[in-house]
Amino acid sequence: MEEGWKRAATQVALAAAFAAVFYLLAAALFAVIVKAYAPSQTAIVAVNWAIKGAGAFAFPLIFVRKGRALFKGLAAGALACVLAMLLFGAIGGFHVTAFFPLELLFCAALGGLGAIFGVKLRKEE
Repeated sequence: MEEGWKRAATQVALAAAFAAVFYLLAAALFAVIVKAYAPSQTAIVAVNWAIKGAGAFAFPLIFVRKGRALFKGLAAGALACVLAMLLFGAIGGFHVTAFFPLELLFCAALGGLGAIFGVKLRKEE
């Protein structure tokens, strides 16, 4: 039983860490585009959500294995969102908006979907 929890925690931690790093790198790349073209604030928020959603979906798809994949994906997506917020806070871009709970649910839902799709794609039952 203890081995199962360790394996689940490892899968969730790997998925969340890689998703947060992906988000930071993609957001840094997007910052270069923002400096060059100066899009509206709405476009910046939408792209940030899209990048977070892509990371929250893709990395549970890759790292989460069978056995409560939905719950591990939900945890990985939510944890990736929180990690990204904390990492941005560490580099000086920390701000929590009223939409953060919605963003957290969005990332968790996409993480759960990614984990389910990953298990189905690998044909794990």
